[in-house]
Amino acid sequence: MEHYYNKHTSNLKEEDWFATWFDSPYYHILYKNRDDKEAQFFMDNLSRFLGITDTDKILDLACGKGRHAIYLNEQGFEVVGVDLSEANIKQANEAANDRLQFFIHDMREVFQAGTFDYVLNLFTSFGYFDTEEENIQAIKASATNLKEGGQLVIDFLNPAYVIPRLVENETKTVDDITFYIQRFVEEGYIVKNIAFEDRGHQFEYQERVKAIDYQVFLKYFKIAEVTVKEVFGNYHLTPFHATESERLIFVLSK
Repeated sequence: MEHYYNKHTSNLKEEDWFATWFDSPYYHILYKNRDDKEAQFFMDNLSRFLGITDTDKILDLACGKGRHAIYLNEQGFEVVGVDLSEANIKQANEAANDRLQFFIHDMREVFQAGTFDYVLNLFTSFGYFDTEEENIQAIKASATNLKEGGQLVIDFLNPAYVIPRLVENETKTVDDITFYIQRFVEEGYIVKNIAFEDRGHQFEYQERVKAIDYQVFLKYFKIAEVTVKEVFGNYHLTPFHATESERLIFVLSK
């Protein structure tokens, strides 16, 4: 069985889970029907709030297949998308043009220092790492990519809202593949086990996202020397509420 994980064991992975799962064709099958309208709604609200202009330069950090970056570019903005997954970047590059580029990059490292007016880290593309030091390193690198006076946006899940509402078991069939999904909390991580069979072979992958709450983020930001300007609780950009908000959306400046 490929990439087997067991709920009651740990440290089984030979490399970061996101480096393998996000490059798997099955990741793209499972999530092929994500809500693009929701993503576009958020980008419209966020770009208006931030006051992004067509002369600004945006970095979409951990961009996946580029759905946010592509939409922002369609609205007239200059965008660079970076992601660790070679498969994601290969697909995203199909939409590249002179004002939309994509590169393979690890968000823990500086991409282009002092280059961007806005750095966006969207749709819970954070909290994948094993240590707090790596989380802080990623925030510091993100801020270093900004021009002086630039702004960083981190769009994360709100653990206080999500954890009590976890659906423990789910079955989902996409493209004739039935995925068996199990969710639970383990050692401070929200974990999703994904098991399925395809062409006579059994597979199991795992997603692990650190349940980073509001106060922990504030500690990270203080160490990384970035300042919180606004905190929103959803894609309508209404104020954050500790237990009732689905999202934890920070607008930060260096």
